[in-house]
Amino acid sequence: MIEETKVKASAYSWYALALLTFVYLLNFLDRQLVYALYAPIQKEFTLTDLQLSVIGASAFVLFYTTLGIPFGRMADKGSRKKLIAIGLAVWSLFSGLTGFAVGFKSLFFFRLMVGVGEATLGPAAFSLLADYFPPNKRATVSSIYSMGIALGAGLAAFLGGWIGLNYGWRWAFYLLGFPGIVFAILVFFLREEPRGKTEVQEVGYTSNDWKALLKNRPFIYICIGYSLFGLATNNLSIWGLFFYTRVYRFDIALVGFWAGILTIIAGIPATLLGGYIADIFRRKHKGGRMIYGSLLAIVSVPFWIILLYTNNLFLILLTNTVLRLTALGWLGAAAADVTEIAGVNLRGLAIAIFFFAVNLTAYLIGSNVIGFLSDIFGVAQNAQVMRHTLLVCPVACALGALMLWLGSKEMNQQT
Repeated sequence: MIEETKVKASAYSWYALALLTFVYLLNFLDRQLVYALYAPIQKEFTLTDLQLSVIGASAFVLFYTTLGIPFGRMADKGSRKKLIAIGLAVWSLFSGLTGFAVGFKSLFFFRLMVGVGEATLGPAAFSLLADYFPPNKRATVSSIYSMGIALGAGLAAFLGGWIGLNYGWRWAFYLLGFPGIVFAILVFFLREEPRGKTEVQEVGYTSNDWKALLKNRPFIYICIGYSLFGLATNNLSIWGLFFYTRVYRFDIALVGFWAGILTIIAGIPATLLGGYIADIFRRKHKGGRMIYGSLLAIVSVPFWIILLYTNNLFLILLTNTVLRLTALGWLGAAAADVTEIAGVNLRGLAIAIFFFAVNLTAYLIGSNVIGFLSDIFGVAQNAQVMRHTLLVCPVACALGALMLWLGSKEMNQQT
């Protein structure tokens, strides 16, 4: 047993956190960039909304989700830094190559390979961070790491829109994709700490107990609850920019500018403070972090409805700001709960399963359902119909809130 008060993070731990946070920034920059460029890509290749969803979400998530689980097992047994370094090099290469696409098939392939590379990061990074920092800091540390989402998504919208308007969509991929290969070298030379170094209690699961993990009821509720909530939060990025260029006829640079600014302004405090607040909830109740996540999900519902049906510019900016706060505020809480439930030996696998559930629901199911509904109800002929197809998002938030609340009750009952 290790006393929690004696476990302190070293200066090197904070360096590792900073580097991995920047890698996560690159991860989301390359992931989200295509969404800022939907309009010019659709125009050049004459794609339907469903085809846009396939290249933007389905192609990426196809291997991102399926490979995440075996990569999670590799993270539990092998070198995590090498896994991340190789993945970073792969996804940066193919993100840059997206600029050379000549049609739907090549776009699909390049995005698929971005997903292959990015599947390495989550399981290995959270596992590494858990060995750099003690449990009482993990939601906070996970939130700092998750700040890369806000920065990456914000830069994708801001820089993608600006480069796309001024130099063409292909140059956005060239300039923002290829440089990530350089940072793979820094990750390769990271120092890995011994597994379990910062633990304060004995581990309940061994590396062979993965079936028991899948039967853990709080873990199941976490996966379902955040998958539903994630469907809404991710599709704010997937379809949000296109929603404003289509419904309000704003140009991609203007939409990208405001989406980028609001994501960074709201996202940084949301991710940083979100983990801290979640840890406060956790001190009061074992399932406190899930109660916190449930509150964020239910608060999102009315703001989604206002966002979809208002024409007031102030309300558009306000609702986008609030939804970006709630969209990023739960990330540290979710990761901390998952790693706590899984323990030392199954962290990588548990994070991979969690990401599998969230991304499959958000990118493969949610995005395609919205794209399919848009085509069926004729959004191409009447852009205003898109207001109704995106109602999928507030409904998912409400259901996610219910699942997380039930999960918190289950966790509170466990000793």
